Amino acid sequence: MITIGICRRCTARARPNFTCTSDWPAAPQGFAGFLFTHMYLDFSKLQGLVPAVIQDHASGRVLMVGFMNDDAFRSTAESGNVMFFSRSRKKLWLKGEISGHRLIVKEIATDCDQDCVLVKVEALGPGVCHEGYESCFFRRLENGEWIEAETRTYDPKTVYGDLK
Repeated sequence: MITIGICRRCTARARPNFTCTSDWPAAPQGFAGFLFTHMYLDFSKLQGLVPAVIQDHASGRVLMVGFMNDDAFRSTAESGNVMFFSRSRKKLWLKGEISGHRLIVKEIATDCDQDCVLVKVEALGPGVCHEGYESCFFRRLENGEWIEAETRTYDPKTVYGDLK
C-alpha cells in the first residue's frame, strides 16, 4: 500500500496535518495532485519495478516507456514531475534533469493487474527522446525494415553532448 499526497507548499488543497518528506520542488502551477489516496501497485513482478507508459495528455501520443520503483512513483505523484528508476545506472532520475525537457503530470492511471502505470503528461521541450525526437517511438516497421519515420525536433549533441 502506498500513501501519497501533496504537502502544503505544493498545493493549497492539502490537509493541514500532512507533512511532506519530499525534497523536490513544489508541484507545477495548476497541478491538482493526488491527495491522500491509498493506492496499491504490484512491484513484485519485475524486481521492484513497474513499467510506466508516458503519453501526451493532449494528443494521446505515446512518448516513451520507463520504469518506476516505489520511490520514483511516490516522487512522481507527490511532485507532479515524472521520475524514473534507471535500470542501467541503478538510481532514480528526474526526466529532464539534464535536458530541461521535463514531463509534467496531468493524470496517473494503472492497469487491471496494478503492475503498470499510464502517466499522461504535458511535455516541456521539443522532445523526450535522447536521440532528438519528440517521441521515443520514431521508428516504423515498413516492408520488414525499421525506418526513421520522423525528423528530429532538436539536436541531442547540443543537449547531452556525446553520449558514447
